[in-house]
Amino acid sequence: MALAILDAGRQVDVMARLLADKRSENTRRAYRNDLADFFATMTGAPATSQNVEDFLSLSRGQGNAAVMDYKAELLGRGLAEATVNRRLAAVRALVNCARLLGVTELEIDVEGEKVQSYRDTRGVSVDAVRAMLGRCNLSTLKGLRDYALLRLLWDNALRRAEITKLNVKDFDAQARRLATCGKGKGTQQVWIDLSERTAAATCAWLEARERGKPGSVTQEAALFVAVDNASAGARLSTTGIYKLVRDYAQQAGIERTVSPHRIRHSSITAALEITNGDVVAVQRLSRHSKVETVMIYNDNRIAQQAKVTNLLAELA
Repeated sequence: MALAILDAGRQVDVMARLLADKRSENTRRAYRNDLADFFATMTGAPATSQNVEDFLSLSRGQGNAAVMDYKAELLGRGLAEATVNRRLAAVRALVNCARLLGVTELEIDVEGEKVQSYRDTRGVSVDAVRAMLGRCNLSTLKGLRDYALLRLLWDNALRRAEITKLNVKDFDAQARRLATCGKGKGTQQVWIDLSERTAAATCAWLEARERGKPGSVTQEAALFVAVDNASAGARLSTTGIYKLVRDYAQQAGIERTVSPHRIRHSSITAALEITNGDVVAVQRLSRHSKVETVMIYNDNRIAQQAKVTNLLAELA
């Protein structure tokens, strides 16, 4: 297909180009909402092509003054530093895209707020996870599906977004491995090894699914699908996985709210425990891009700060 060449006089829709450049729908939605807030706040009108063009035509000084005013407005609303920084980043991204397209000379130099990095890695106990697995009724199609899914969440610390994207062809039963698309990896797949229990559970789910509806387990079909009458056969959504985990936690008598990501936290923390803090090995399990992220889990696990505080207290 021939590429369209822009006419010299053709107006460039910078906003559309910026959003089209983002692979994730969640990212596009966040940029769209943040930029809508910027233009609504600063112009009292939507982010129309004309408003975007007017902003991009400002001088460097005028543009930075506008963004400084916007930042002051955000802080005045009492928004969290991370939210302020995300919205400023959206404006910078719009300007950078426009510069790349050659439609502005504007540069935004306004700095974001300093944010103290923090990650709540608290999960649930191994006993709690075991109790959730024990609630799966393996004599039913739903129970077989849920057991295999929960095992993936625990044994491989998968994210629910990774699970919902899986197709049957991504599961290699003979080699006991699974091809997943990690967070921020686009369509790039990585093979991960499965435990014998998880591989067997996945096989049992697929075999029962085929028996219930012959021909339904094609290579291109979703690995995990709904089994209720209303939406049987439809790909299980991230919301569906969240509700599934929440319901099993409630059935197991766990008082706190349990999400798929909390099971991931639990899995990573338990892995650090049984490997005596081998952050490199656990990074391979969690597939975090930075080992420093796993170190946060490890620091929280061994409570270094609390230990040092108690040692100091004993000195005086």
